[in-house]
Amino acid sequence: MPQPRIETLAKKKLVGKHLSMSFADNKTADLWRSFMPYRNEIQHSVSTDLFSLQVYPPVFFDAFNPEALFEKWAAVEVSDASFVPAGMEVMILEGGLYAVFTHRGSSHDTSTFQYIFNTWLPHSAYVLDNRPHFELLGARYKNADPESEEEFWIPVQLKS
Repeated sequence: MPQPRIETLAKKKLVGKHLSMSFADNKTADLWRSFMPYRNEIQHSVSTDLFSLQVYPPVFFDAFNPEALFEKWAAVEVSDASFVPAGMEVMILEGGLYAVFTHRGSSHDTSTFQYIFNTWLPHSAYVLDNRPHFELLGARYKNADPESEEEFWIPVQLKS
């Protein structure tokens, strides 16, 4: 598995939809089905990239529980959030340090996540930070296609 690049992300404004879910009751497909037909109504988009963002409670990763709830967003970055389409909301993504991994392959392949949390993170100079995690879905993203490519942005801070 590749080593991540470490980036300091600037604060971003996102507009999109969100749902509460768990890994056991994953509603990601429902969320994206409700978002994609209306994404072009969002004004002032910075790019065509999509954000698949997770907001986990502070102790979510302390003792993994597949029933634990978290908030998942389908969103785009905007330069101006003064107009928000009906049924959507603004999400401010605070900046900070992120480990960025490139995942190649199907979105259903969890090997990159397993590597990040079971191998890379425990042996790195970093610990998880309590900020949103997200996948950046750019032009090379093709969902379940084995040729798909996306970036996993994991919030980190240096170990003390």
